[in-house]
Amino acid sequence: MKEIRQGYYIGERPLFGEHNLNLWDCTFTDGESPLKETSDIRLFGCMFKWKYPLWYSNNIYAKDCTWFEMARAGVWYTNHITVEDSQIEAPKNFRRCTDVSLKNVSFPNASETLWNCKGVSMQQITATGDYFAMNSEDMKIDHLTLYGNYSFDGAKNVNIHHSKLLSKDAFWNSENVTVYDSFISGEYLGWNAKNLTLVNCTVESLQGMCYIDNLVMKNCKLLNTTLAFEYSTVDADIKGSIDSVMNPSGGSITADHIEKLIIEKDKIDPSKTIIVCRDKICKEVC
Repeated sequence: MKEIRQGYYIGERPLFGEHNLNLWDCTFTDGESPLKETSDIRLFGCMFKWKYPLWYSNNIYAKDCTWFEMARAGVWYTNHITVEDSQIEAPKNFRRCTDVSLKNVSFPNASETLWNCKGVSMQQITATGDYFAMNSEDMKIDHLTLYGNYSFDGAKNVNIHHSKLLSKDAFWNSENVTVYDSFISGEYLGWNAKNLTLVNCTVESLQGMCYIDNLVMKNCKLLNTTLAFEYSTVDADIKGSIDSVMNPSGGSITADHIEKLIIEKDKIDPSKTIIVCRDKICKEVC
């Protein structure tokens, strides 16, 4: 396999279409698409300083690499890529990619990142930016810290473990999402989702978990959470109290205490939802 060390590349497409190449401590600057249509490329300690570095590529491994802010739209239409121990400052990265593995990667500007990707594995990720992981599928995530609204909109088949999401409107329009042992804070959580499951999670949300078809919550806490479950079918076991519940459309809700239960009988059928307060005190407002 050919090796290049400390290469410095200026101009458009300097290594276009290259195959079977190891690159060590190389810099790509002032030129678009330096590694377009490449395959079997291994990158170690490399720096990308301009747009579109990896498009239509296959079998890419990158370690200790840096995408600077202007290396935006960095990885599109690429299959079988692994990125480890790297910093990706550029926005709009990873679009319509398949078989993406990310480990110990930071995304300080993750706006519109990981869109329409399939087969994504993420471990030890920190990301800041809106519209993270929109319409992506088959995702396995462990230890994600996310600061940004509208995350996972339209995502399907997602498993998340040990994560912290500070994200308004997370999981809108999603399907088959399961979150374990995580903290989620953000208004309007999960609207219009199907098959959203939260296990051992702590949630803070204004009008969270509404308009959901098949919401399951097991051993969860709801902190400062008001007007929850409106028009949702619910199977919820909540540890602690809920500030307010409004117009669930069916299922069961169990909590230690519900401060305010709002049931508007002209809008929903109360008989379709079983509500249990362990302290046997429930302030219903009809």
